[in-house]
Amino acid sequence: MNHTSSLPALLQLFNNAVLAWGLLACGIAQASKLFVEFVQHRRWRPSVLLETGGMPSSHSAFVTGTASGVGLELGFDHPAFAIAATLAFVVMYDASGIRRAAGLTAERVNELPASNWPSPPASPLKESLGHTRREVFVGSLIGPAVSLPGIFFLGSPLHLFQTFGLLVG
Repeated sequence: MNHTSSLPALLQLFNNAVLAWGLLACGIAQASKLFVEFVQHRRWRPSVLLETGGMPSSHSAFVTGTASGVGLELGFDHPAFAIAATLAFVVMYDASGIRRAAGLTAERVNELPASNWPSPPASPLKESLGHTRREVFVGSLIGPAVSLPGIFFLGSPLHLFQTFGLLVG
C-alpha cells in the first residue's frame, strides 16, 4: 500500500505530478497558439484557445508530457511507460494522419457550390481538425520540456501547496 492511498480522492489527484504536468504542457501548448496566431497572421484572436488544430499540437504536448512523466516516475523500462508511449504515438499519428485528412476533406466539401446539395448544410464542416507533422513534432517537444523539469524540480501540485504552506498534511 502506498502512502497516498490514505488521502481523499481529490487530494490523490493533486498528488499526481504526471497528470498535472502533462495537463500543464497541454495548456501551455494551447495558450501558445494565441501567440503563433498573432505572429503569423498579425491578429489577436482569443477564440484560437478553444480550437483544435494549429501550431503547436496541444494533444501531442499532453501525451508526450504524460508519457515522459511516467518514464521519469516509474522508469523508462517500466511497462506503464511502454503503454503511455504507445498511446502517445497513436494520438500523434492520428492527429497528423486521419484527423488531418478529415480536415482536408471537409475543406474540399465546403468549397462545393450550394447547388450541389439537395439541402445545403446549415453551417460549413469544421476544417481545422488535425495537424501537420511539424505541428505534432513541436507539440511533442513541449510535453517533455514542461513535464520533466516540473516533476523533477517541483513535484506534484499537492507537494507545492504543502511547500508554500497552502495546505497542511
